[in-house]
Amino acid sequence: MKTLRTLDIVVISDIHLGTYGCHAKELYRYLKSIEPKTLILNGDIIDVWQFRKRYFPPAHLKVLKRILGLAAKGCKVYYLTGNHDEMLRKFSDFSIGNITLADKLLLNIGNKKAWFFHGDVFDASIQNAKWLAKLGGWGYDTLILLNRLTNLFLVKMGKEPYSLSAAIKKGVKSAVKYIGDFENVAAELAVENGYDYVVCGHIHQPQMRIITNKKGACVYLNSGDWIENLTALEYNDGRWGLYRYKDNIPEFDDSRDDDVSVIDISTLIQKVTAQGEDSLRNTGNG
Repeated sequence: MKTLRTLDIVVISDIHLGTYGCHAKELYRYLKSIEPKTLILNGDIIDVWQFRKRYFPPAHLKVLKRILGLAAKGCKVYYLTGNHDEMLRKFSDFSIGNITLADKLLLNIGNKKAWFFHGDVFDASIQNAKWLAKLGGWGYDTLILLNRLTNLFLVKMGKEPYSLSAAIKKGVKSAVKYIGDFENVAAELAVENGYDYVVCGHIHQPQMRIITNKKGACVYLNSGDWIENLTALEYNDGRWGLYRYKDNIPEFDDSRDDDVSVIDISTLIQKVTAQGEDSLRNTGNG
C-alpha cells in the first residue's frame, strides 16, 4: 500500500467538473495520494454554467466521492463558491458534517491571518455583463478541446505539447495587465484588512509571491487550476508550497480505487441543494 502524504491544508480551485477541459483523472490521482487535515475548494469546482447531464463521466464522479470520503474521515472541507458555481451562493454559510459551504473564509494559521476567496468579485465583466462572461467560458472550453486535439498530433510527431491559452495570456498585453491588476488589488485589500495571506483562484494562474505597497505587505497565493496547470497549494510544517502535477505525478494504488457505479450526479446535486434549502427553512423558522 502506498504511503499517503499528510498535509495541514490543501487548496484547489477551478476544477470545472462537468466540462471537457477538466483533468479529473489527474486530480483524482492527486487526491488519492494525500490526507489533508483541511481541504479548501476555492471556487469553480462544479461548472454549473456549462453543466451537461449527458457529460459527467466516472472520473468526475470519483473526484466528488474522494472529497466526500476525505470529509467522512475527519478532513474539514470548505467549499467556497465561484462564478461558475454561483448558484450555490444562496446556500452560503451552510454546513453538514465536516463540509461547509461559504463565499469566503478567514483562518488563523499559526500566528498569521489568511483570507480565502475565489476572486470573481474583481472581474467587472462578470459583475456587469454576466452573459458575456458565460460566452467567454464556453469559448475557453472550446479552445481547450482544440488544444488537446492539436497536442495529440504534436505528440505523435515527437514534439512538445503546446498551450494555446497560455500563449494568448502571455502574448496579449491586456491579459497580462489583468493578471497583474488582479494580484495587486487582492493584496492591497488584504493589507488594508490586516491579513498576512490572501488566497485566490479564478484567473487560472498559479502563484506565490510577496506583494508590497505603501501600507505594508502580504503573501499573495493562487492555487491555479485543473484545466491547464494542474496545480494546488499545500501548507505543511509552517510553510506554503505550490504543487505541480506534471513535476510530481503521484504513484497510484488501483486497489483503493473508488466505485462510482451507483452514483448519479443529478441525484447528488439535487440531494445537496435540497439539504441546503431545508437548512435555510429551519433557520428561518428558528
